[in-house]
Amino acid sequence: MSAVPAAQSQGEAGPRTSPVGIVAGGGAFPAAVAEAVRAQGREVVLLLIQGFADPALERYPHYWFRLGSLGMATAKLKSHGVEDVVMVGALTRPRLRDLGFDWTMLRLLPRIAPLFRGGDNHLLSGVVKLAAGQGFHIRGAHEVAPSMLLPQGVLGACTPSASEIRDIALGLSVVATLGPYDVGQGVIVVDGFVVAVEAAEGTDQMLARYGSMRETGRLRFPSGTGVLVKAPKPQQDRRIDLPSLGPATVARAAQVGLAGIAFEAGGAIVPDVQDLIEAADAAGLFVTGVARRAPAQADAR
Repeated sequence: MSAVPAAQSQGEAGPRTSPVGIVAGGGAFPAAVAEAVRAQGREVVLLLIQGFADPALERYPHYWFRLGSLGMATAKLKSHGVEDVVMVGALTRPRLRDLGFDWTMLRLLPRIAPLFRGGDNHLLSGVVKLAAGQGFHIRGAHEVAPSMLLPQGVLGACTPSASEIRDIALGLSVVATLGPYDVGQGVIVVDGFVVAVEAAEGTDQMLARYGSMRETGRLRFPSGTGVLVKAPKPQQDRRIDLPSLGPATVARAAQVGLAGIAFEAGGAIVPDVQDLIEAADAAGLFVTGVARRAPAQADAR
């Protein structure tokens, strides 16, 4: 563990200067959030989730922990004066028996077990309540690092056609309609046809499934058509599991033959906007942020 000084607590009315606690899963986002927070003059303390977080994150003040070690995690963060906590990074839904409970978690077990009966939003919302019950303010990555939010408008050199704009509207409508059932945040729409809906497998596997359907002839759309649409569920707590985009998503979308990616403006985060734009331009894909509209208003055909 790298040494970090404990910070003086700050009230909600004044500027937040205490360190930000970052619960880090896999991928590039924990480091991006850490850098953005430090650029604003605040320190960070990372809780690195065993089996998920990148060991390269050890360059920041950190502790490794198991998901079931709530007591240890709480004590470590409070020892450094942490009040604001961000949960960011890829994480596979764990099995209850694999969490490795400490005594704090065992005492909370009657509240934890029901969280696993339902979708991811139900589970994550429950986790937020548990963390808040330990005295922390749970923040979204976009709250402590607003520069990571993707804006409205076309981000690169490629722009969507009129038919692709209609596909985007249909995709947003599908996400809004399925959201109350805690179904995933993404869909693929091609020429007015919803060809894939993200469920428990996540965006990458949904893209792979679409690519497989094209390869086997189940779908016969030409390369360079169709849109990946990403947006938060209408009822989603945006402090957790906000949709994310990056060069890897662009590469996968290009590999399976899509024309572009659309996201809800202000409803998705990216580690580095310029890297995303460069990847999209190199692949010949458009990336665009659009305002969400109600399902009844979407131009579905």
